[in-house]
Amino acid sequence: MRFKVQKTWSQQQLAVKLHVESGRRLLSYEQWQMFKHAAKTALSAALTWWLALRLGLRDGYWGGITAIIVLQSNVGATVTASRDRLLGTLIGALFGCAFSLFGALPWNFALAVLFAIVACHLLGLRNSARLAGVTICIVMLVPKLGSRWPLALDRVSEVFLGIVVALAITVLVLPDRARLHLRDGLAQEFLLLGAFFQAILEGFRGVPAANLPDLRREVFAVLRGNAALLDAARNEPSGTGWREGLGMLSQFGRSIFDALLALEFAVKDSHEDHFAQQLEPALERLATDIHSGFHHVARCIHNWNFQAPPPGINLEQDIVDLEERMDKVRHTGIGFSQAEILRAYAAQLHLKQIARLLRASRIETGRAIGSIANTD
Repeated sequence: MRFKVQKTWSQQQLAVKLHVESGRRLLSYEQWQMFKHAAKTALSAALTWWLALRLGLRDGYWGGITAIIVLQSNVGATVTASRDRLLGTLIGALFGCAFSLFGALPWNFALAVLFAIVACHLLGLRNSARLAGVTICIVMLVPKLGSRWPLALDRVSEVFLGIVVALAITVLVLPDRARLHLRDGLAQEFLLLGAFFQAILEGFRGVPAANLPDLRREVFAVLRGNAALLDAARNEPSGTGWREGLGMLSQFGRSIFDALLALEFAVKDSHEDHFAQQLEPALERLATDIHSGFHHVARCIHNWNFQAPPPGINLEQDIVDLEERMDKVRHTGIGFSQAEILRAYAAQLHLKQIARLLRASRIETGRAIGSIANTD
């Protein structure tokens, strides 16, 4: 049976805005992701336990536990969790065995946990610290006569087996690439930035948009989610262009969001200003092209092709026209309040910054992934 998967709300909005066709599906995107992750997790745990029995590992269930813990929703996150768990287990096994050679419980156990956690933090392995402590508990507190080294070796072997199986399953069985999720997330991010930009300008021209606070929160949430996906994507095997392009787009997205926040602050309480009206039609043309530019960059990200310039949009010329218009109306400023003039100047400065960041996001990313020549 072949499952047809619906897209998330974000991806559906992206498909609609970019005119990408999408038919009716049997399962929603969230339902499909949940089912797929559950099936892969169950397969990893069962296969690890079966292999542990065949390899003669006494406590094979620890391998199954490891497989369940480290298998994440995408390849990059699974690699990160596997690394943290393996290093934590190795450090915990080492300290557990070493401190079991002298002293008596509970003092040697307490010292082992203390030094293991400190060592993890000093080595920059903060996420491995808890796992090191868990391993020390197993190595030192499980009742056993004789040396603790065999118990530690079994523990490491079981964890290693669980990690290998989980990595194999996540890569070979219906793999989810963090970079592909990030690409869709960044496309939606630029669409949301465009909507946020439009809502800000509504307040500049008239009554502030009612959904402005909601859009601000939504953009911030998408930025945060994409940052987490970027960390996972960096741990996935991929071409250099992918990593550089995704990282560059993430950085541009954050910079544009900061510029939009500055624009929002600059045009606050400007709905009754009249000096800025003299900047038309240059101001309107630049604002319209910026909004269209967000849409175009989102399409470029969705197609992962940044070569085509936005049709009918010339942001640099729009900036020149606005600057010329500012020069023409400067002498009329004597008839307006200083606050109006300052808001108009601040608005046009932030608009120019956003336009140049938006243009650079397409060109620089295209150069990073090789779809635009360096001479562009």
